[in-house]
Amino acid sequence: MSSSPPARAAAPGASDPIDRDTWIVAGVVMIGAVMSILDTTIINVAIDRLASDFDSTITTIQWVVTGYTLALAAVIPLTGWASDRFGTKRIYLWSLVLFMAGSILSGLAWSAGSLIFFRVLQGVGGGMIMPAVMTIMTKKAGPHRMGRVMGALGVPMLVAPIVGPVLGGWLVDDVSWRWIFFINVPIGIVGFVGALKVLETDRPQGAHKLDWIGLLLLSPGLTVLIFGLAESSSDGFGALKSWGPIVVGAVLVAAFLRHSWTTKEPLIDIRTFVGTRAGAAAGVFLLFSISFFGALLLVPLYYQSVRGESALGSGLLLIPQGVGAMITMPIAGRLTDRYGPNRLAAFGIPLLVAGMAPFAFVDADTPLALLASFGFVLGLGMGLSMMPTMTAAMQAVPPQAIARTSTAMNIIRQSGASIGTAIVSVILASNIKDRLGSKLEGAGSGGGFEAVHGLSGAQREAIAEPLASAFGGTFAWAVALLALAFLPALGMALMRFRPAADASPGAAPPVFAE
Repeated sequence: MSSSPPARAAAPGASDPIDRDTWIVAGVVMIGAVMSILDTTIINVAIDRLASDFDSTITTIQWVVTGYTLALAAVIPLTGWASDRFGTKRIYLWSLVLFMAGSILSGLAWSAGSLIFFRVLQGVGGGMIMPAVMTIMTKKAGPHRMGRVMGALGVPMLVAPIVGPVLGGWLVDDVSWRWIFFINVPIGIVGFVGALKVLETDRPQGAHKLDWIGLLLLSPGLTVLIFGLAESSSDGFGALKSWGPIVVGAVLVAAFLRHSWTTKEPLIDIRTFVGTRAGAAAGVFLLFSISFFGALLLVPLYYQSVRGESALGSGLLLIPQGVGAMITMPIAGRLTDRYGPNRLAAFGIPLLVAGMAPFAFVDADTPLALLASFGFVLGLGMGLSMMPTMTAAMQAVPPQAIARTSTAMNIIRQSGASIGTAIVSVILASNIKDRLGSKLEGAGSGGGFEAVHGLSGAQREAIAEPLASAFGGTFAWAVALLALAFLPALGMALMRFRPAADASPGAAPPVFAE
């Protein structure tokens, strides 16, 4: 019993093919996933144009990005309960409708204030899409096929942030910034009709009550925390409007964790993650999200601020990164189904470190081809790290906990990305001030991001070398954060993984040996 069951169970994971219906469902829900993630980055290249068209400041227009992010953070905690209560298909369809409505209204916006408000509405829909997608596919694929399906779903999660600046740059330069939003409508209609026809209607858990206390602690806590982190990007952690919300948000989140530990039916049951393999995967995913998404912010900013590349040009330089991820993501999925997901992050994170390390030594003339080639290595590591870790958590919980585990992992992704972005933003702003000092006075507020953002071509050329040094020093911290993520990944790799014996969809989840 100690050896033969695992051996027999491993075979189905390796040979059990994914049927046509499962791939069709994956293709349909991937449409929503792409739209949701794409809109977190596609807007960045339009900030200048929006500020000009609406006669507004960069600080105000930045709320077009921040408002969307805060809406995501506020609504994600509700998604797990809503999926259990009303059915995942219904929640997914309504989230698409809200997202498209927000997109249409954003494209019709007549002022900065109206655009910010409509972006919040769009974020409410977008925040529910990804947790619903993960829940749908986890239930549809079953434990033995989850790695391959999640690997396919991971492609838009990693490639969309790279495609976003390219597509956004083209639309802003050659069409209109309004089409950044209108483009979601035909895509969303196709996704809605496909989901309406293809997705199976799941049975709601009607008796499940909403944990109002948990919701009132977690959603405001995450929103306030991420707001403080966003403010720190321009003002540093020392400003009251940064550390004040961070402290308040952290207290609310801590109160939620205590509440979740003691209540009978919490919004998200943290006991699922304490002392379990799901908890180990969540720890890896948190550090990965902080380090990776923080580092990901720096690369296009370096290309634009130091090397003078356009939004479109910097997006094109990121394509090798996406290609690398697309190569390893399906491979990681097959390896996950055959051997389990525990060890893959321990191989992927060193590739991430290797791909990012050369950026710590950049100057104003580092060959762009060299950096793009290391970006390809970075992409290889992305594909081996992100989705296998997500899969490890989803496979480690019983079927009835899948929706809430998916919600928890998406909260970790969103929060980790915000934390990582804030950390590297503050470090970069500090490095810029240290190396450039009075040279940036008058260029922008505080000599940080806005100062770099407002430089003319001649000004940028005059300070290119010290500015490159500021970026290099920040990249060094990003490399250190990535290396730190290797420690819990190594710990998870040392845990033995034993697949479940039943490979059919809806079967019991894999068992993790102690």
